Amino acid sequence: MVRPFAASLALLVLSGASVPVSAADKDEAFFQNVFGRWSGPGEIVAGKYKGTKFVCDLTGAKPMKDVGMSLDGSCRVGMFSQPMSATFIKGGSSYKGSFLDGSAGKGLDIVSGDVAGDKITVGLDRKQLKGAMVARIDGKDKLNVTISVQVANELVPVIGMHLKRDETVKRASID
Repeated sequence: MVRPFAASLALLVLSGASVPVSAADKDEAFFQNVFGRWSGPGEIVAGKYKGTKFVCDLTGAKPMKDVGMSLDGSCRVGMFSQPMSATFIKGGSSYKGSFLDGSAGKGLDIVSGDVAGDKITVGLDRKQLKGAMVARIDGKDKLNVTISVQVANELVPVIGMHLKRDETVKRASID
Protein backbone atom coordinates (compact mmCIF):
# COMPACT_ATOMS: atom_id res chain seq x y z
CA MET A 1 0.00 0.00 0.00
CA VAL A 2 2.88 2.39 0.64
CA ARG A 3 4.51 1.95 -2.79
CA PRO A 4 1.71 3.42 -5.01
CA PHE A 5 2.10 6.87 -3.51
CA ALA A 6 5.77 6.61 -2.52
CA ALA A 7 7.09 7.30 -6.01
CA SER A 8 5.25 10.59 -6.16
CA LEU A 9 6.30 11.73 -2.70
CA ALA A 10 10.04 11.83 -3.19
CA LEU A 11 9.88 14.69 -5.58
CA LEU A 12 8.44 16.92 -2.96
CA VAL A 13 11.05 18.95 -1.20
CA LEU A 14 11.59 21.86 -3.54
CA SER A 15 10.59 25.49 -3.43
CA GLY A 16 11.00 29.18 -4.09
CA ALA A 17 13.27 32.17 -3.77
CA SER A 18 14.54 35.39 -5.31
CA VAL A 19 15.03 36.43 -8.92
CA PRO A 20 18.74 36.69 -9.85
CA VAL A 21 20.02 37.68 -13.29
CA SER A 22 20.57 34.39 -15.15
CA ALA A 23 18.35 31.29 -15.19
CA ALA A 24 21.10 29.21 -13.56
CA ASP A 25 21.52 31.83 -10.79
CA LYS A 26 17.72 32.01 -10.33
CA ASP A 27 17.45 28.24 -9.99
CA GLU A 28 20.49 28.07 -7.68
CA ALA A 29 18.95 30.74 -5.40
CA PHE A 30 15.68 28.83 -5.35
CA PHE A 31 17.37 25.63 -4.19
CA GLN A 32 19.42 27.46 -1.53
CA ASN A 33 16.10 28.21 0.18
CA VAL A 34 15.08 24.56 0.37
CA PHE A 35 18.26 22.76 1.28
CA GLY A 36 17.84 21.35 4.77
CA ARG A 37 15.32 19.26 6.62
CA TRP A 38 11.53 19.35 6.14
CA SER A 39 8.80 17.34 7.82
CA GLY A 40 5.05 17.24 7.93
CA PRO A 41 1.78 15.56 7.02
CA GLY A 42 0.30 14.66 3.70
CA GLU A 43 -2.77 12.95 2.35
CA ILE A 44 -3.78 11.04 -0.74
CA VAL A 45 -6.78 13.02 -2.00
CA ALA A 46 -7.91 10.89 -4.97
CA GLY A 47 -7.80 7.35 -6.25
CA LYS A 48 -7.82 3.92 -4.67
CA TYR A 49 -6.03 5.05 -1.49
CA LYS A 50 -8.00 8.31 -1.06
CA GLY A 51 -7.98 9.46 2.56
CA THR A 52 -4.67 7.76 3.44
CA LYS A 53 -2.66 10.07 5.66
CA PHE A 54 1.13 9.94 5.97
CA VAL A 55 4.02 11.87 7.50
CA CYS A 56 7.35 12.59 5.81
CA ASP A 57 10.80 13.55 7.08
CA LEU A 58 12.98 14.67 4.15
CA THR A 59 16.36 16.33 3.70
CA GLY A 60 17.34 18.25 0.59
CA ALA A 61 21.04 18.59 -0.27
CA LYS A 62 23.07 20.28 -3.01
CA PRO A 63 24.78 18.11 -5.62
CA MET A 64 28.58 18.45 -5.66
CA LYS A 65 28.81 20.72 -8.74
CA ASP A 66 25.48 20.81 -10.57
CA VAL A 67 22.38 22.97 -10.19
CA GLY A 68 19.64 20.81 -8.70
CA MET A 69 19.18 18.80 -5.57
CA SER A 70 19.17 15.36 -4.04
CA LEU A 71 16.57 14.25 -1.56
CA ASP A 72 16.72 11.56 1.09
CA GLY A 73 14.42 10.56 3.90
CA SER A 74 11.28 8.56 4.50
CA CYS A 75 7.51 8.76 4.62
CA ARG A 76 5.43 6.81 7.10
CA VAL A 77 1.89 5.43 6.93
CA GLY A 78 0.91 4.04 10.33
CA MET A 79 3.68 1.67 11.30
CA PHE A 80 5.00 1.25 7.74
CA SER A 81 7.89 3.41 6.56
CA GLN A 82 9.07 3.86 2.97
CA PRO A 83 12.57 5.18 2.18
CA MET A 84 12.56 8.11 -0.21
CA SER A 85 15.36 9.26 -2.49
CA ALA A 86 15.43 11.45 -5.56
CA THR A 87 18.00 13.30 -7.60
CA PHE A 88 17.44 15.86 -10.31
CA ILE A 89 19.96 17.99 -12.11
CA LYS A 90 19.56 20.92 -14.47
CA GLY A 91 20.44 20.00 -18.03
CA GLY A 92 20.06 22.83 -20.51
CA SER A 93 16.83 24.70 -19.80
CA SER A 94 15.10 21.86 -17.91
CA TYR A 95 15.64 19.11 -15.33
CA LYS A 96 16.21 15.37 -15.57
CA GLY A 97 16.47 12.78 -12.82
CA SER A 98 14.80 9.95 -11.01
CA PHE A 99 12.98 9.01 -7.89
CA LEU A 100 13.97 5.72 -6.27
CA ASP A 101 15.17 3.60 -9.20
CA GLY A 102 13.34 5.51 -11.95
CA SER A 103 10.67 4.13 -14.26
CA ALA A 104 12.87 1.16 -15.17
CA GLY A 105 12.24 -0.06 -11.61
CA LYS A 106 9.47 0.91 -9.20
CA GLY A 107 10.04 4.68 -9.27
CA LEU A 108 9.45 7.65 -11.53
CA ASP A 109 11.51 9.55 -14.06
CA ILE A 110 11.78 13.32 -13.73
CA VAL A 111 11.48 14.47 -17.33
CA SER A 112 11.21 18.24 -17.05
CA GLY A 113 11.27 21.09 -14.59
CA ASP A 114 11.05 24.84 -14.28
CA VAL A 115 11.64 27.29 -11.43
CA ALA A 116 9.38 30.36 -11.48
CA GLY A 117 9.45 32.74 -8.53
CA ASP A 118 8.52 30.89 -5.35
CA LYS A 119 7.64 27.57 -6.97
CA ILE A 120 8.99 24.71 -8.99
CA THR A 121 7.04 22.53 -11.39
CA VAL A 122 8.48 19.12 -12.26
CA GLY A 123 7.18 16.75 -14.94
CA LEU A 124 6.82 13.09 -13.92
CA ASP A 125 6.75 9.99 -16.11
CA ARG A 126 6.32 6.26 -15.59
CA LYS A 127 5.34 4.29 -18.68
CA GLN A 128 1.77 5.48 -19.48
CA LEU A 129 1.49 7.58 -16.29
CA LYS A 130 2.20 11.28 -16.81
CA GLY A 131 1.96 13.91 -14.13
CA ALA A 132 3.41 16.93 -12.39
CA MET A 133 4.57 18.03 -8.97
CA VAL A 134 4.25 21.67 -7.93
CA ALA A 135 6.01 22.86 -4.77
CA ARG A 136 5.59 26.39 -3.46
CA ILE A 137 7.25 28.14 -0.52
CA ASP A 138 4.86 29.94 1.80
CA GLY A 139 6.99 32.31 3.85
CA LYS A 140 10.46 30.97 4.63
CA ASP A 141 9.52 27.87 6.60
CA LYS A 142 6.44 26.33 4.93
CA LEU A 143 6.34 24.25 1.78
CA ASN A 144 3.09 23.20 0.10
CA VAL A 145 3.28 20.39 -2.44
CA THR A 146 0.68 19.04 -4.86
CA ILE A 147 1.22 16.00 -7.04
CA SER A 148 -1.17 15.52 -9.95
CA VAL A 149 -1.63 12.87 -12.63
CA GLN A 150 -2.90 13.38 -16.13
CA VAL A 151 -6.38 11.95 -16.77
CA ALA A 152 -7.52 12.55 -20.36
CA ASN A 153 -6.29 16.11 -20.95
CA GLU A 154 -6.60 17.29 -17.36
CA LEU A 155 -4.21 17.24 -14.38
CA VAL A 156 -6.01 15.78 -11.34
CA PRO A 157 -4.49 16.37 -7.87
CA VAL A 158 -3.83 13.08 -6.05
CA ILE A 159 -1.44 13.97 -3.20
CA GLY A 160 -1.17 17.06 -1.04
CA MET A 161 1.50 17.84 1.55
CA HIS A 162 2.19 20.65 4.01
CA LEU A 163 5.81 20.57 5.17
CA LYS A 164 7.54 22.78 7.70
CA ARG A 165 11.24 23.45 8.02
CA ASP A 166 12.69 21.38 10.85
CA GLU A 167 14.73 23.92 12.83
CA THR A 168 16.19 21.23 15.12
CA VAL A 169 18.71 20.47 12.36
CA LYS A 170 21.10 23.25 11.34
CA ARG A 171 21.37 23.90 7.61
CA ALA A 172 25.17 23.75 7.57
CA SER A 173 25.36 24.07 3.79
CA ILE A 174 23.57 27.40 3.98
CA ASP A 175 24.48 28.90 7.41
